[in-house]
Amino acid sequence: MTFTSENILLLMSILIFCSILISKVGYRFGLPSLLLFLVAGMIFGTDGLGLQFNNVGQAQFLGMVALCIILFTGGMETRFKEIKPVLGPGLVLSTLGVILTTVFTGLFIFMLSEWKSFPFSLPLVTCFLLAATMSSTDSASVFNLLGQKKQNLKNNLKPLLELESGSNDPMAYILTIILIQMAAAFGEAGTGAAGTTAIVLQALKTLALQFSIGAASGFLMGCGSVWLLNRINLKNAPLYAILLMSIVFFSFTVTTKLQGNGYLAVYLAGIVIGNHRLVNRKDIFAFFDGLTWLMQVVMFITLGLLVNPHEMMKVAPAALLIGIFMIIVARPLSVFLSLIPFRKISFASKSFISWVGLRGAVPIIFATYPVVEGTPGSDIIFNVVFFITILSLVIQGSSISFVSRLLKLDLPQEEGSTEIGFEVPEEAGKLVEVTITRETLSKGNTLKDLKMPEGMLVMMIKRDGKFIVPNGSRVLKDGDKLLVIYDNDTPA
Repeated sequence: MTFTSENILLLMSILIFCSILISKVGYRFGLPSLLLFLVAGMIFGTDGLGLQFNNVGQAQFLGMVALCIILFTGGMETRFKEIKPVLGPGLVLSTLGVILTTVFTGLFIFMLSEWKSFPFSLPLVTCFLLAATMSSTDSASVFNLLGQKKQNLKNNLKPLLELESGSNDPMAYILTIILIQMAAAFGEAGTGAAGTTAIVLQALKTLALQFSIGAASGFLMGCGSVWLLNRINLKNAPLYAILLMSIVFFSFTVTTKLQGNGYLAVYLAGIVIGNHRLVNRKDIFAFFDGLTWLMQVVMFITLGLLVNPHEMMKVAPAALLIGIFMIIVARPLSVFLSLIPFRKISFASKSFISWVGLRGAVPIIFATYPVVEGTPGSDIIFNVVFFITILSLVIQGSSISFVSRLLKLDLPQEEGSTEIGFEVPEEAGKLVEVTITRETLSKGNTLKDLKMPEGMLVMMIKRDGKFIVPNGSRVLKDGDKLLVIYDNDTPA
Protein backbone atom coordinates (compact mmCIF):
# COMPACT_ATOMS: atom_id res chain seq x y z
CA MET A 1 0.00 0.00 0.00
CA THR A 2 1.24 3.50 -0.85
CA PHE A 3 0.38 6.94 0.48
CA THR A 4 -1.93 8.93 -1.79
CA SER A 5 -4.00 12.08 -1.33
CA GLU A 6 -7.13 9.89 -1.09
CA ASN A 7 -6.05 7.61 1.75
CA ILE A 8 -3.52 9.61 3.77
CA LEU A 9 -6.08 10.95 6.30
CA LEU A 10 -7.61 7.52 6.79
CA LEU A 11 -4.21 5.89 7.28
CA MET A 12 -2.96 8.55 9.69
CA SER A 13 -6.14 8.40 11.78
CA ILE A 14 -5.83 4.61 12.04
CA LEU A 15 -2.12 4.87 12.85
CA ILE A 16 -2.64 7.45 15.60
CA PHE A 17 -5.61 5.59 17.06
CA CYS A 18 -3.79 2.25 17.14
CA SER A 19 -0.59 3.83 18.48
CA ILE A 20 -2.40 5.40 21.42
CA LEU A 21 -4.04 2.07 22.26
CA ILE A 22 -0.65 0.34 22.04
CA SER A 23 0.90 2.97 24.30
CA LYS A 24 -1.83 2.43 26.91
CA VAL A 25 -1.03 -1.29 27.02
CA GLY A 26 2.73 -0.68 27.06
CA TYR A 27 2.49 1.85 29.89
CA ARG A 28 1.37 -0.94 32.22
CA PHE A 29 4.70 -2.66 31.59
CA GLY A 30 6.71 0.50 32.18
CA LEU A 31 7.57 1.11 28.51
CA PRO A 32 7.86 4.74 27.30
CA SER A 33 4.90 5.74 25.17
CA LEU A 34 7.15 7.42 22.58
CA LEU A 35 8.97 4.12 22.03
CA LEU A 36 5.65 2.44 21.35
CA PHE A 37 4.68 5.12 18.81
CA LEU A 38 7.99 4.42 17.07
CA VAL A 39 7.34 0.67 17.10
CA ALA A 40 3.79 1.21 15.82
CA GLY A 41 5.19 3.00 12.78
CA MET A 42 7.55 0.09 12.16
CA ILE A 43 4.68 -2.42 12.45
CA PHE A 44 2.68 -0.58 9.80
CA GLY A 45 5.76 0.07 7.63
CA THR A 46 7.48 -1.70 4.75
CA ASP A 47 8.53 -4.80 6.67
CA GLY A 48 5.24 -4.92 8.58
CA LEU A 49 1.84 -4.31 7.07
CA GLY A 50 3.38 -2.87 3.95
CA LEU A 51 2.85 0.91 4.03
CA GLN A 52 5.47 2.44 1.73
CA PHE A 53 7.04 5.68 2.98
CA ASN A 54 10.62 6.51 1.99
CA ASN A 55 10.61 10.28 1.52
CA VAL A 56 13.40 11.37 3.87
CA GLY A 57 12.92 15.04 2.98
CA GLN A 58 9.27 15.04 4.05
CA ALA A 59 10.16 13.20 7.28
CA GLN A 60 12.87 15.77 7.98
CA PHE A 61 10.45 18.66 7.40
CA LEU A 62 7.86 17.09 9.71
CA GLY A 63 10.54 16.53 12.34
CA MET A 64 11.65 20.14 12.07
CA VAL A 65 8.09 21.40 12.62
CA ALA A 66 7.53 18.99 15.51
CA LEU A 67 10.83 19.88 17.17
CA CYS A 68 10.01 23.60 17.02
CA ILE A 69 6.74 22.99 18.89
CA ILE A 70 8.29 20.56 21.39
CA LEU A 71 11.20 22.85 22.25
CA PHE A 72 8.99 25.93 22.47
CA THR A 73 6.50 24.19 24.76
CA GLY A 74 9.34 22.82 26.88
CA GLY A 75 10.73 26.33 27.18
CA MET A 76 7.34 27.78 28.17
CA GLU A 77 6.95 25.19 30.91
CA THR A 78 10.44 25.92 32.29
CA ARG A 79 10.26 28.14 35.34
CA PHE A 80 13.28 30.41 35.51
CA LYS A 81 13.30 30.34 39.31
CA GLU A 82 13.64 26.55 39.11
CA ILE A 83 16.45 26.46 36.54
CA LYS A 84 18.36 29.43 37.99
CA PRO A 85 20.18 27.28 40.63
CA VAL A 86 21.18 24.76 37.93
CA LEU A 87 21.81 27.19 35.07
CA GLY A 88 25.59 26.73 35.16
CA PRO A 89 25.75 22.92 35.07
CA GLY A 90 22.83 22.76 32.63
CA LEU A 91 24.53 25.00 30.07
CA VAL A 92 27.86 23.21 30.48
CA LEU A 93 26.19 19.84 29.87
CA SER A 94 24.35 21.18 26.83
CA THR A 95 27.53 22.49 25.20
CA LEU A 96 30.74 20.89 26.50
CA GLY A 97 28.88 17.68 27.36
CA VAL A 98 27.64 17.34 23.78
CA ILE A 99 31.12 17.98 22.36
CA LEU A 100 32.74 15.42 24.68
CA THR A 101 30.09 12.81 23.84
CA THR A 102 30.77 13.39 20.14
CA VAL A 103 34.54 13.09 20.59
CA PHE A 104 34.48 9.94 22.74
CA THR A 105 31.85 8.17 20.64
CA GLY A 106 33.38 9.24 17.34
CA LEU A 107 36.81 7.91 18.31
CA PHE A 108 35.25 4.63 19.48
CA ILE A 109 33.37 4.22 16.18
CA PHE A 110 36.56 4.95 14.22
CA MET A 111 38.49 2.35 16.22
CA LEU A 112 35.76 -0.20 15.53
CA SER A 113 35.66 0.66 11.82
CA GLU A 114 39.40 -0.01 11.58
CA TRP A 115 38.76 -3.53 12.82
CA LYS A 116 38.66 -5.92 9.86
CA SER A 117 35.78 -7.98 11.27
CA PHE A 118 33.60 -4.90 11.74
CA PRO A 119 30.65 -4.78 9.28
CA PHE A 120 31.40 -1.28 7.97
CA SER A 121 34.30 1.14 7.64
CA LEU A 122 33.88 4.90 7.81
CA PRO A 123 36.31 7.84 7.49
CA LEU A 124 37.17 9.69 10.70
CA VAL A 125 34.98 12.71 9.85
CA THR A 126 31.99 10.45 9.12
CA CYS A 127 32.55 8.63 12.44
CA PHE A 128 32.33 11.98 14.25
CA LEU A 129 29.26 12.86 12.17
CA LEU A 130 27.54 9.66 13.28
CA ALA A 131 28.44 10.47 16.89
CA ALA A 132 27.25 14.08 16.57
CA THR A 133 23.75 13.08 15.45
CA MET A 134 23.39 11.12 18.72
CA SER A 135 25.25 13.51 21.01
CA SER A 136 22.27 15.32 22.54
CA THR A 137 19.67 13.98 24.92
CA ASP A 138 16.25 14.03 23.33
CA SER A 139 13.98 16.80 24.62
CA ALA A 140 10.77 15.04 23.58
CA SER A 141 11.77 11.84 25.41
CA VAL A 142 13.02 13.56 28.58
CA PHE A 143 10.05 15.95 28.89
CA ASN A 144 7.64 13.10 28.16
CA LEU A 145 9.17 10.50 30.48
CA LEU A 146 9.65 12.79 33.49
CA GLY A 147 6.03 13.91 33.09
CA GLN A 148 4.58 10.50 32.21
CA LYS A 149 6.19 8.82 35.22
CA LYS A 150 5.36 11.82 37.43
CA GLN A 151 9.03 11.79 38.37
CA ASN A 152 10.00 14.09 41.22
CA LEU A 153 13.68 14.22 42.11
CA LYS A 154 15.99 15.59 44.78
CA ASN A 155 18.77 18.14 44.27
CA ASN A 156 16.97 20.07 41.50
CA LEU A 157 17.66 17.20 39.12
CA LYS A 158 14.38 17.47 37.23
CA PRO A 159 14.86 21.12 36.10
CA LEU A 160 18.52 20.35 35.37
CA LEU A 161 17.65 17.42 33.10
CA GLU A 162 14.89 19.37 31.36
CA LEU A 163 17.20 22.36 30.85
CA GLU A 164 19.92 20.16 29.42
CA SER A 165 17.62 18.27 27.05
CA GLY A 166 15.94 21.47 25.88
CA SER A 167 19.15 23.40 25.27
CA ASN A 168 21.55 20.75 23.94
CA ASP A 169 19.76 20.07 20.64
CA PRO A 170 21.16 23.28 19.08
CA MET A 171 24.76 22.20 19.79
CA ALA A 172 24.15 18.74 18.32
CA TYR A 173 22.51 20.32 15.28
CA ILE A 174 25.42 22.70 14.76
CA LEU A 175 27.97 19.87 15.04
CA THR A 176 25.94 17.76 12.60
CA ILE A 177 25.76 20.54 9.98
CA ILE A 178 29.45 21.44 10.38
CA LEU A 179 30.58 17.81 10.07
CA ILE A 180 28.40 17.28 6.97
CA GLN A 181 30.14 20.28 5.39
CA MET A 182 33.54 18.96 6.47
CA ALA A 183 32.78 15.47 5.10
CA ALA A 184 31.84 17.01 1.74
CA ALA A 185 34.93 19.25 1.71
CA PHE A 186 37.37 16.50 2.67
CA GLY A 187 35.79 14.25 0.08
CA GLU A 188 36.84 16.63 -2.67
CA ALA A 189 40.14 15.91 -4.33
CA GLY A 190 43.09 18.16 -3.59
CA THR A 191 42.17 19.27 -0.09
CA GLY A 192 45.53 20.25 1.37
CA ALA A 193 46.69 22.02 4.52
CA ALA A 194 45.33 25.38 3.36
CA GLY A 195 41.99 23.82 2.51
CA THR A 196 41.82 22.09 5.90
CA THR A 197 42.52 25.37 7.70
CA ALA A 198 39.78 27.09 5.72
CA ILE A 199 37.32 24.33 6.60
CA VAL A 200 38.11 24.60 10.33
CA LEU A 201 37.83 28.42 10.29
CA GLN A 202 34.50 28.19 8.47
CA ALA A 203 33.28 25.70 11.07
CA LEU A 204 34.21 28.05 13.93
CA LYS A 205 32.48 30.94 12.16
CA THR A 206 29.33 28.84 11.73
CA LEU A 207 29.42 27.89 15.41
CA ALA A 208 29.73 31.52 16.54
CA LEU A 209 26.95 32.75 14.24
CA GLN A 210 24.57 29.94 15.14
CA PHE A 211 24.81 30.60 18.88
CA SER A 212 25.00 34.40 18.91
CA ILE A 213 22.22 35.02 16.37
CA GLY A 214 20.07 32.21 17.77
CA ALA A 215 20.29 33.50 21.35
CA ALA A 216 19.68 37.14 20.38
CA SER A 217 16.77 36.25 18.10
CA GLY A 218 15.13 34.02 20.71
CA PHE A 219 15.34 36.68 23.42
CA LEU A 220 14.01 39.46 21.17
CA MET A 221 11.20 37.32 19.77
CA GLY A 222 10.22 36.25 23.28
CA CYS A 223 10.07 39.82 24.60
CA GLY A 224 8.25 41.02 21.51
CA SER A 225 5.70 38.21 21.78
CA VAL A 226 4.90 39.04 25.41
CA TRP A 227 4.40 42.70 24.54
CA LEU A 228 2.16 41.85 21.56
CA LEU A 229 0.02 39.20 23.27
CA ASN A 230 -0.74 41.45 26.23
CA ARG A 231 -1.75 44.43 24.07
CA ILE A 232 -3.38 43.11 20.92
CA ASN A 233 -6.78 42.56 22.61
CA LEU A 234 -8.20 39.85 20.35
CA LYS A 235 -11.93 39.15 20.64
CA ASN A 236 -11.57 35.37 20.33
CA ALA A 237 -9.39 33.77 23.03
CA PRO A 238 -8.23 30.75 20.93
CA LEU A 239 -6.59 33.13 18.46
CA TYR A 240 -3.91 34.02 21.03
CA ALA A 241 -2.46 30.51 20.90
CA ILE A 242 -2.66 30.39 17.10
CA LEU A 243 -0.95 33.78 16.86
CA LEU A 244 1.81 32.53 19.14
CA MET A 245 2.23 29.40 17.03
CA SER A 246 2.79 31.57 13.95
CA ILE A 247 5.41 33.54 15.88
CA VAL A 248 7.21 30.28 16.76
CA PHE A 249 7.60 29.28 13.11
CA PHE A 250 8.43 32.86 12.12
CA SER A 251 11.17 32.95 14.76
CA PHE A 252 12.63 29.66 13.57
CA THR A 253 12.69 30.53 9.88
CA VAL A 254 13.94 34.11 10.26
CA THR A 255 16.71 33.00 12.64
CA THR A 256 17.74 30.25 10.22
CA LYS A 257 17.77 32.71 7.31
CA LEU A 258 20.10 34.93 9.35
CA GLN A 259 22.44 31.92 9.81
CA GLY A 260 21.46 31.53 13.44
CA ASN A 261 20.20 28.44 15.22
CA GLY A 262 16.41 28.34 14.96
CA TYR A 263 16.00 25.60 17.57
CA LEU A 264 17.88 27.65 20.15
CA ALA A 265 15.78 30.69 19.24
CA VAL A 266 12.40 28.98 19.76
CA TYR A 267 13.54 27.37 23.03
CA LEU A 268 14.75 30.69 24.48
CA ALA A 269 11.63 32.46 23.22
CA GLY A 270 9.55 29.84 25.04
CA ILE A 271 11.44 30.45 28.29
CA VAL A 272 10.99 34.23 28.03
CA ILE A 273 7.27 33.94 27.23
CA GLY A 274 6.56 31.29 29.86
CA ASN A 275 8.12 33.38 32.63
CA HIS A 276 5.99 36.47 31.98
CA ARG A 277 2.38 37.27 32.68
CA LEU A 278 0.22 36.48 29.65
CA VAL A 279 -3.36 37.12 28.63
CA ASN A 280 -5.27 33.80 28.38
CA ARG A 281 -2.26 31.95 29.75
CA LYS A 282 -4.23 28.81 30.63
CA ASP A 283 -5.73 28.48 27.14
CA ILE A 284 -2.35 29.06 25.48
CA PHE A 285 -0.62 26.41 27.59
CA ALA A 286 -3.44 23.91 27.03
CA PHE A 287 -3.27 24.46 23.27
CA PHE A 288 0.49 23.92 23.08
CA ASP A 289 0.36 20.94 25.43
CA GLY A 290 -2.12 19.18 23.13
CA LEU A 291 -0.25 20.27 20.01
CA THR A 292 3.02 18.94 21.45
CA TRP A 293 1.48 15.53 22.05
CA LEU A 294 0.11 15.47 18.50
CA MET A 295 3.51 16.43 17.06
CA GLN A 296 5.27 13.78 19.13
CA VAL A 297 2.87 11.05 18.07
CA VAL A 298 2.95 11.94 14.37
CA MET A 299 6.72 12.44 14.38
CA PHE A 300 7.53 9.11 16.02
CA ILE A 301 5.06 7.21 13.82
CA THR A 302 6.49 8.82 10.67
CA LEU A 303 10.06 7.99 11.65
CA GLY A 304 8.94 4.43 12.40
CA LEU A 305 7.45 4.18 8.92
CA LEU A 306 10.65 5.55 7.38
CA VAL A 307 12.97 2.82 8.64
CA ASN A 308 13.30 -0.62 7.04
CA PRO A 309 13.89 -3.04 9.94
CA HIS A 310 15.64 -5.61 7.74
CA GLU A 311 18.25 -2.99 6.79
CA MET A 312 18.58 -1.84 10.39
CA MET A 313 19.22 -5.42 11.57
CA LYS A 314 22.25 -5.65 9.25
CA VAL A 315 24.03 -3.09 11.41
CA ALA A 316 22.42 -4.23 14.68
CA PRO A 317 25.54 -5.93 16.18
CA ALA A 318 27.69 -2.87 15.44
CA ALA A 319 24.99 -0.47 16.67
CA LEU A 320 24.61 -2.52 19.84
CA LEU A 321 28.32 -2.12 20.64
CA ILE A 322 28.17 1.63 19.96
CA GLY A 323 24.96 2.05 21.98
CA ILE A 324 26.33 0.20 25.01
CA PHE A 325 29.52 2.26 24.82
CA MET A 326 27.47 5.48 24.80
CA ILE A 327 25.35 4.38 27.76
CA ILE A 328 28.08 3.07 30.07
CA VAL A 329 31.20 5.01 28.93
CA ALA A 330 30.72 8.07 26.69
CA ARG A 331 27.73 9.65 28.44
CA PRO A 332 28.99 9.10 32.05
CA LEU A 333 32.50 10.24 31.14
CA SER A 334 31.14 13.38 29.47
CA VAL A 335 28.89 14.18 32.43
CA PHE A 336 31.53 13.68 35.12
CA LEU A 337 34.17 15.67 33.21
CA SER A 338 31.75 18.50 32.41
CA LEU A 339 30.60 18.78 36.03
CA ILE A 340 34.06 18.80 37.64
CA PRO A 341 33.73 22.54 38.52
CA PHE A 342 30.39 21.90 40.27
CA ARG A 343 31.57 20.07 43.37
CA LYS A 344 28.27 20.45 45.20
CA ILE A 345 26.62 18.01 42.80
CA SER A 346 26.84 14.61 44.46
CA PHE A 347 28.19 11.43 42.90
CA ALA A 348 24.69 9.92 42.97
CA SER A 349 23.26 12.93 41.13
CA LYS A 350 25.97 12.79 38.46
CA SER A 351 25.34 9.07 38.06
CA PHE A 352 21.63 9.66 37.56
CA ILE A 353 22.27 12.46 35.05
CA SER A 354 24.55 10.04 33.20
CA TRP A 355 21.80 7.44 33.05
CA VAL A 356 19.16 9.85 31.73
CA GLY A 357 21.06 10.28 28.46
CA LEU A 358 17.95 9.41 26.47
CA ARG A 359 17.99 9.26 22.70
CA GLY A 360 14.77 9.73 20.77
CA ALA A 361 13.35 11.39 17.69
CA VAL A 362 15.90 14.23 17.57
CA PRO A 363 18.91 11.99 16.76
CA ILE A 364 16.85 10.26 14.05
CA ILE A 365 15.86 13.64 12.57
CA PHE A 366 19.48 14.79 12.62
CA ALA A 367 20.45 11.49 10.97
CA THR A 368 18.23 12.39 8.01
CA TYR A 369 20.41 15.44 7.21
CA PRO A 370 23.35 13.36 5.86
CA VAL A 371 20.84 11.30 3.86
CA VAL A 372 19.32 14.40 2.26
CA GLU A 373 22.78 15.85 1.56
CA GLY A 374 23.98 12.57 0.03
CA THR A 375 26.89 12.16 2.44
CA PRO A 376 28.75 8.86 1.84
CA GLY A 377 27.76 6.34 4.51
CA SER A 378 24.52 8.19 5.35
CA ASP A 379 22.45 4.99 5.11
CA ILE A 380 24.66 3.40 7.77
CA ILE A 381 24.34 6.50 9.95
CA PHE A 382 20.54 6.47 9.78
CA ASN A 383 20.15 2.78 10.62
CA VAL A 384 22.70 2.85 13.44
CA VAL A 385 21.07 5.92 15.00
CA PHE A 386 17.61 4.35 14.75
CA PHE A 387 18.75 1.14 16.45
CA ILE A 388 20.52 3.03 19.25
CA THR A 389 17.43 5.18 19.81
CA ILE A 390 15.31 2.06 20.36
CA LEU A 391 18.01 0.62 22.62
CA SER A 392 18.16 3.82 24.70
CA LEU A 393 14.39 4.10 25.10
CA VAL A 394 14.10 0.43 26.11
CA ILE A 395 17.01 0.29 28.56
CA GLN A 396 17.19 3.82 29.94
CA GLY A 397 13.63 4.98 29.35
CA SER A 398 12.02 2.07 31.17
CA SER A 399 14.38 2.21 34.16
CA ILE A 400 14.40 5.88 35.18
CA SER A 401 12.18 5.34 38.22
CA PHE A 402 14.14 2.27 39.32
CA VAL A 403 17.51 4.03 39.04
CA SER A 404 16.25 7.09 40.93
CA ARG A 405 15.08 4.83 43.78
CA LEU A 406 18.33 2.86 43.67
CA LEU A 407 20.36 6.07 44.04
CA LYS A 408 17.89 7.38 46.65
CA LEU A 409 17.11 10.48 44.61
CA ASP A 410 13.35 10.03 44.20
CA LEU A 411 10.74 12.13 45.95
CA PRO A 412 6.96 11.71 46.21
CA GLN A 413 5.11 13.62 43.52
CA GLU A 414 3.70 16.91 44.76
CA GLU A 415 -0.03 17.15 44.39
CA GLY A 416 -1.25 19.75 41.97
CA SER A 417 -4.52 21.27 40.89
CA THR A 418 -4.86 19.36 37.64
CA GLU A 419 -7.67 17.07 38.79
CA ILE A 420 -9.99 19.85 39.88
CA GLY A 421 -8.83 21.82 36.85
CA PHE A 422 -9.00 25.40 38.14
CA GLU A 423 -6.34 28.09 37.87
CA VAL A 424 -5.78 31.65 39.03
CA PRO A 425 -3.33 34.28 37.77
CA GLU A 426 0.16 33.70 39.19
CA GLU A 427 0.26 37.10 40.84
CA ALA A 428 -2.94 36.32 42.77
CA GLY A 429 -1.46 33.32 44.57
CA LYS A 430 -0.78 29.64 44.15
CA LEU A 431 -3.20 26.73 44.00
CA VAL A 432 -2.52 23.29 45.44
CA GLU A 433 -4.65 20.20 45.77
CA VAL A 434 -4.66 18.47 49.17
CA THR A 435 -6.07 14.99 49.73
CA ILE A 436 -7.71 14.29 53.08
CA THR A 437 -6.47 11.13 54.82
CA ARG A 438 -7.51 9.27 57.97
CA GLU A 439 -4.49 10.75 59.72
CA THR A 440 -5.72 14.24 58.86
CA LEU A 441 -9.20 13.46 60.23
CA SER A 442 -7.77 12.23 63.55
CA LYS A 443 -7.45 15.88 64.60
CA GLY A 444 -11.04 16.69 63.68
CA ASN A 445 -13.38 16.12 60.76
CA THR A 446 -14.45 19.66 59.87
CA LEU A 447 -12.69 22.44 57.98
CA LYS A 448 -12.32 24.57 61.07
CA ASP A 449 -10.52 21.68 62.78
CA LEU A 450 -7.83 21.71 60.08
CA LYS A 451 -6.50 25.04 61.38
CA MET A 452 -5.17 26.25 58.04
CA PRO A 453 -2.16 28.63 58.26
CA GLU A 454 -2.85 32.32 57.86
CA GLY A 455 -2.98 33.27 54.18
CA MET A 456 -4.46 29.93 53.10
CA LEU A 457 -8.07 29.39 52.06
CA VAL A 458 -10.02 26.29 50.98
CA MET A 459 -11.89 27.25 47.81
CA MET A 460 -13.56 23.97 46.84
CA ILE A 461 -14.06 20.38 47.96
CA LYS A 462 -14.24 17.52 45.47
CA ARG A 463 -15.94 14.31 46.63
CA ASP A 464 -16.93 11.37 44.41
CA GLY A 465 -16.72 13.52 41.30
CA LYS A 466 -18.93 16.27 42.74
CA PHE A 467 -17.95 19.76 43.90
CA ILE A 468 -18.95 21.13 47.29
CA VAL A 469 -18.80 24.76 48.41
CA PRO A 470 -16.86 24.75 51.71
CA ASN A 471 -17.71 26.28 55.07
CA GLY A 472 -16.20 25.92 58.51
CA SER A 473 -18.68 23.30 59.71
CA ARG A 474 -18.46 21.13 56.59
CA VAL A 475 -17.72 17.52 57.59
CA LEU A 476 -14.81 16.04 55.68
CA LYS A 477 -14.32 12.44 54.61
CA ASP A 478 -11.32 10.28 53.84
CA GLY A 479 -10.36 10.82 50.18
CA ASP A 480 -11.83 14.33 49.83
CA LYS A 481 -9.74 16.67 47.71
CA LEU A 482 -9.40 20.29 48.81
CA LEU A 483 -8.50 23.05 46.38
CA VAL A 484 -6.40 25.44 48.48
CA ILE A 485 -5.17 28.90 47.48
CA TYR A 486 -2.43 30.68 49.38
CA ASP A 487 -0.49 33.93 49.07
CA ASN A 488 2.83 33.85 47.23
CA ASP A 489 4.48 34.90 50.51
CA THR A 490 2.87 32.08 52.50
CA PRO A 491 5.16 29.04 53.06
CA ALA A 492 3.82 25.96 51.22
